[in-house]
Amino acid sequence: MSQATLTPPAAAAAPSPVETVEAPDTVEAPDTVEALEAVEALETVDAPETVEARILRLLLPYHRTTGAGSADPADFPEQLRQIRQFTDAGEPVLFTLPGFPCKSPNPAKVLGHLPDEGERLSLAFLDRLCARIGETYAPGARILICSDGHIFGDLIHVPDEHIDAYGDELRALIAGEGLARLDTFDLRDVHGDLDHDTKRRLVTEAHAPPVDALRALVRGDEETARLYRGITRFLVEDTADFAGTRSALQRECRARAYSVIARSRAWGDLIADCHPRSVRLSIHPQRPGAEKFGIRLLEAADAWATPWHTAVLRGRGGEARLVHRAEAEKLGRLVLRAGRPSHFEER
Repeated sequence: MSQATLTPPAAAAAPSPVETVEAPDTVEAPDTVEALEAVEALETVDAPETVEARILRLLLPYHRTTGAGSADPADFPEQLRQIRQFTDAGEPVLFTLPGFPCKSPNPAKVLGHLPDEGERLSLAFLDRLCARIGETYAPGARILICSDGHIFGDLIHVPDEHIDAYGDELRALIAGEGLARLDTFDLRDVHGDLDHDTKRRLVTEAHAPPVDALRALVRGDEETARLYRGITRFLVEDTADFAGTRSALQRECRARAYSVIARSRAWGDLIADCHPRSVRLSIHPQRPGAEKFGIRLLEAADAWATPWHTAVLRGRGGEARLVHRAEAEKLGRLVLRAGRPSHFEER
């Protein structure tokens, strides 16, 4: 897939390595504080950029955050450490990305319950990102798509059979598009063919934090509070058939949000247990310096937007952005791919 089809900013070309000047073999001890500072400045300028910093620079244009971002790899020490685990060993870098769980159940937001153009473009973008890493680091990189809507399918009111169909089609899409640098991971890799309720229970009991602990975090930690508000908003938007009042719906969704976050963290901990050496990505916004690196998949006005909560609207120039289906229908015409609704094109 050509890079021109990718919509995140600055996706056209990989940053070139920082130009370096060979440092002298020896430096005489300085006689003054000023001389010492001059030598330190020279050494800082002349020091070549590390391979982990060059790899991280390829991700920085796609950093998903709701606050101030940064173009300096030094502001992401945890990601540099995670990448260094692989570069020091000369191994391919493994990224883990929890996401691609299932489509929103709200028909005003999405085209259906199966992957469409949003997933196709996003997966191709991730595969291309790995290829670009391979251009600066020979062992390359792989991304493990940790897809499991089953973890919280009952909480978000999506039938398990829809989640199964979404996951099967996602794997078929990866194979059909030849995205050889992507792999998938789900509960079948951990708990085999047990029924979905049992799988949910086993993961929750083993890894989920207590809801009371999450409530305390929401009260005292802005990052957790922002996540709680974002999840609550999604639950309200995704509930299309609530019979009560708007305020009653919001109360019900606030209660469900704590359980969604608890299970999401349980899923993250399970991934970390199964893949302890990985660079941890997230589809949620993350500040610089956080344990996970939030990554944007496609252009959207909303920092929380994902392909499974929206539809793709292609502009007249071919650029793709994520919007709710109801908005896309007003602006564009529906396009089919292999006989199924795929995306919209602006009129």
